[in-house]
Amino acid sequence: MKPNELRSYKEYSQNNIGGFHFRSRMNQLGYHSSEYQKKPLIAIINTSNDLMPCHSHFNQRVNEVKRGILQSGGFPIEMPVMGLSEPFQKPTTMLYRNLLAMEVEEILRSYPFDGCVLLGGCDKTTPALLMAAITVNLPSIFLPAGPMLKGHWRNKDIGSGTDVGYYWGEMQAEKNNNQDWKEIEENIARSPGHCMTMGTASTMTAIAETLGLCLSGSSSIPAVDSRHAQMAAQTGMRIVEMVWEDLKPKDILTPKSFINGIKILMAMGGSTNALIHLTAIAHRAGMNLALGAFSSISKQIPILANIKPAGKYLMEDFYYAGGLPSLIKQLGELFDGDQKTVQNLSIKELIEKSQIHNDDVIRSLENPVSNIAISILRGNLCPQGAVIKPSAMEARLLKHTGPAVVFKNIVDLYNRINDPNLIIDENSVLVLQNAGPIGGPGMPEWGQLPIPKKLLKQGIRDMVRISDGRMSGTGYGACVLHVTPESAIGGPLALVQDGDLITLDVLEGTLNVLLEKKEMERRQKKWVLPDPKFVKGYGKIFLKHIQSANEGCDFDFMYE
Repeated sequence: MKPNELRSYKEYSQNNIGGFHFRSRMNQLGYHSSEYQKKPLIAIINTSNDLMPCHSHFNQRVNEVKRGILQSGGFPIEMPVMGLSEPFQKPTTMLYRNLLAMEVEEILRSYPFDGCVLLGGCDKTTPALLMAAITVNLPSIFLPAGPMLKGHWRNKDIGSGTDVGYYWGEMQAEKNNNQDWKEIEENIARSPGHCMTMGTASTMTAIAETLGLCLSGSSSIPAVDSRHAQMAAQTGMRIVEMVWEDLKPKDILTPKSFINGIKILMAMGGSTNALIHLTAIAHRAGMNLALGAFSSISKQIPILANIKPAGKYLMEDFYYAGGLPSLIKQLGELFDGDQKTVQNLSIKELIEKSQIHNDDVIRSLENPVSNIAISILRGNLCPQGAVIKPSAMEARLLKHTGPAVVFKNIVDLYNRINDPNLIIDENSVLVLQNAGPIGGPGMPEWGQLPIPKKLLKQGIRDMVRISDGRMSGTGYGACVLHVTPESAIGGPLALVQDGDLITLDVLEGTLNVLLEKKEMERRQKKWVLPDPKFVKGYGKIFLKHIQSANEGCDFDFMYE
């Protein structure tokens, strides 16, 4: 691309009133024309805010990205956008993933940028930013936030979500005391960066690297490591080169890129949420990812990353062990290394010199952590599919039949789950209705239903739990998730009643309620559509246009 072909050049070079306004307002901002003329105008999309602990280092990283852009002859412009802060935003950041994607898309479309750097990492920010960049198809490069440092308590490494859930269960069972809990609270999150377990954040940034949309090796660098700052400057330098090369997301992404993405999801023992996000990202690239693709690949690719919740280490260990390039190398011929990246090199070329420094953290195909990461389920309870993470559940529950204990919504669950009079035992199947995209609303991470205190005190730590909601990628347990169609639109899950026998067979990939078809039809006729959760504003738009989990939970109007 030549300077006079730049999108920005066409705006400021006009000898008319429009060009006058551009140049005069740049003067107003303190920029002399020599600073930006004939240089790529680069947007730095910053998802940080004062309630975004995962991205609290981004303001410094913006400066480093700017340094790289300026060194390569570009002109940087920071554009703060909506941050989706997983710990603070309710009922769920998933309600706003598509809104962030739309905001970034319209910023990139409406301003005369030539390229962009996308700063994200906390769960929904990564897919939202990638969805936007792919839709606009402007030269774009993703900068992953990086994981926080390991938590540390009483000479133990502890991880976000996973160990919180474990110690909370111990607390409820009266195995730990308030002082223990207070110390864990003070020691588990010690630095900027996203969750350092293999949660949704670590999963999606690894997938972004696998898709070729960020610098090789960048997704697992700890947020506070000096190499993360260096990577930010290198990212800024590279985006300027990408503009001159006119290298855009759709020049990089192919169907094989997304197959690679699924393979890394499985090899990392990644979050079930990635099925939704990767499906939505692929749709934006004009490609369809059916649940069948996830199901077949899950049977081919074992878990090689020994990271919690499926394993025992944390992301900091993974980086020091060799990071994603080394794990990809372990897959050998199972991974298509010929796919292109933002560096204009193939993945195979970029990982050629990578080495493993701890073979217990990054395992071989002959010595996997587990043989299967995620299973897809079908049956009369989930005709359009459901998911479960067998690597993070007790093996005794892989095949299980038990009576349902049904909760109509999240309020009902919390009101009754610890009622001493609740009729329940370890063989029961907990069922939560109305937790899906419409029912939640937004499909919150309510799927790791709490085990009743009275069972925790008996030593029970896992039960079969079923919902049309999601589960944190850091979570664990025999939790059937993403049941589709969801109960709020009359899916079969809405028809389940207390005492109905439910049978789960993970190895066979089935989930059924043991009811006659006529009884299901009788209950369907009596089912009443619940009142909408929103009647105006963005919420109303969301409820009207949101797609189901197996379609990626994007808006239907985003596709032709």
